[in-house]
This record gives sequence, C-alpha cells and structure tokens, in this order.
Amino acid sequence: AHKCVYCDFASWATASSDPLMARYEAAIESQIQEAYALGLLEDCQSAYIGGGTPTLLGTGLARLVSCIRAKAPITEFSCEANPDSLTDEVLLTLKEAGATRISLGVQSFCDVELLWLGRIHSAKQAFDRVRAAASMGFDVSCDVMCALKGQTQKSWQQTLATFLELDVDHVSVYPLSIEEGTPLAKQTAHAKTPWNGSDVQAGRMEEAEKILKGAGYARYEVASYARNHKACRHNIGYWTARPYIGLGTGAASMLTREGYDKLCTIHTSLPKPPKDAFRARLKVCDTRQSIAAGKTLADTSFDVEFLDVREAAAEDLMLGARLTQGLSPSLVAYA
Repeated sequence: AHKCVYCDFASWATASSDPLMARYEAAIESQIQEAYALGLLEDCQSAYIGGGTPTLLGTGLARLVSCIRAKAPITEFSCEANPDSLTDEVLLTLKEAGATRISLGVQSFCDVELLWLGRIHSAKQAFDRVRAAASMGFDVSCDVMCALKGQTQKSWQQTLATFLELDVDHVSVYPLSIEEGTPLAKQTAHAKTPWNGSDVQAGRMEEAEKILKGAGYARYEVASYARNHKACRHNIGYWTARPYIGLGTGAASMLTREGYDKLCTIHTSLPKPPKDAFRARLKVCDTRQSIAAGKTLADTSFDVEFLDVREAAAEDLMLGARLTQGLSPSLVAYA
C-alpha cells in the first residue's frame, strides 16, 4: 500500500497481507453488531466505507458490506476505491455482498499529474476501472483534483472530457489543498505555488462547472455534480443533519440525544450530557492497533462534544449552505 503526498487522512501504508488488516476488519464487524444491538442502525438509509483504500481488504471488504447489509435498511451503499486495487474479483464480491456505488479516486487523467500527486495508478488504469465498475451495474462516482503543479487549462479540459466520455453519473471536483504536516507541505514550504493560488483554483472550478453543466450535470453542492438523479444520498445526509455513526480509527459520529443515551447504556465511562444537550459529536481516538486487538464499542475511546439546540442550528446552517437547494427560512431564523 502507499500513502499519497497530499493526504492528511487517518490512514497508513499497510500491506494487504498484514495480519493486522484481517483483525481490524473482524473488530469492526463486532462493533457493527454492537451498534445494531443498541438500535443505532435502525434508520440508516446509506452506508459509506471510506479510506485510506478499503479495497485493499479484498474479500474482507465484502464481509463488512454483508454485515452492514444484514443489520440496516440501506438503499445506497458506497465503497471508496482506488484504481490500482479495484480488481474484477473485488468488484464481483462487492456486487454480490450488496454494494451499490463505487467512489473512485481518479484525481486526473494525465499521467504526469498523477505521478506528481504520488498516485500509483495510470490514466489508462483509471479509465479501465471506471468502465469495469459501470459494466457490473454499479453507480460510479469519480473524484478529480485541480490546481495541481503542471496542470494546464488544456490538461484540465482533457481530464473533464474523459469523464464525459466515460459517461459517469457523479463527479466530485476539488482544488488541491496543501495540508500542514503532509509530505507535500514540506516539499512546498519554501517554494512559491502560483499553480495552487486562489485565482487558479477558482478558474479551474468555474471551468469544471461550465463543462459539466453543459453535458447535463447538475451542481447540487459546492464540489459535487450529478445527473440522472444520482446525487450522493450519504453526503446529503451529512449536509442536512441526518444522524450518523462512524466506526474505525478517526471515525466521526453525530448522534441525537436519544442515540447518545443508547450508547451510554454499554459505555458507562462516556461523559454525562448536560440537560440542554440536543446532539452529540463523537470522534474515535483509538489506534488501528488497539482496534485490531479487539476494542469493542463499549470501551472505545471517544472525544465527545455536546451541542444545544442553537449550536446545532448554527451548524446545520453552515453545512446546509453547501447545497444549491438553499436554506429553509425557519432554520435561518432559528440559527
């Protein structure tokens, strides 16, 4: 496995053959069972297995999909993937397990740009894997990045044109963000980065909007374009205050007061919520090693933040502003 130079996610380069991977996957399955027993999965409409690169789990990823499928009324099930590890075998096992959507980290269809980003797939490999996923009946979403070193208007237009050729129904477009602590931040610390300037970022995003809208895509969120009613329901859930639960190292959850109280029935060391608590935000603090060693949901280490009604409304206003559908007058008034 390999970690890209710009990535600041809670992810580590781990060999797919590392026994830690299988133990980690088994521990997450057990935590899913615990969440189900507490009634925390009853209203789950969508699921997203993200990365890192979950496709490196191989058949273990399909077991996770099957486990969640058996416990929740999922209508959209997304798995994140990278072209280099999305084999036909993985696609087949995911399809059989009940995944419906593949979110593919393409990033660019220019080999020079991919090399600079530290990606280990080629443009041809990305093209082939998008085609393969679509041919097996998956909804396919592709991530693409702009404002890269060496990226020109022509290469950007060619990348966008390739998405149109592939006929995918969902594209997420992001300017490259140089995050503190990443290898890319160290590489560029004493260098000028005009290729990543705010004007360049804005220009690339405007170019993407022009090309994608012209091809029938609707921009339903700051970075997201869809057609044929294929907007990502899972992400819309984040932006419209739908409660969610996240499992695994670094995972975040947003629970209602009722959901938090359910979790407290097995996790007795969690902080007691104040009387005016309306919502709880939790983040898993455990390492991947401690989770793989058998950490249960009942003894997971969490950072916890409570929000009252007004704080929750202000957060909902901020997140809802990402969507083109606009904000309800009642939310604006309350926040």
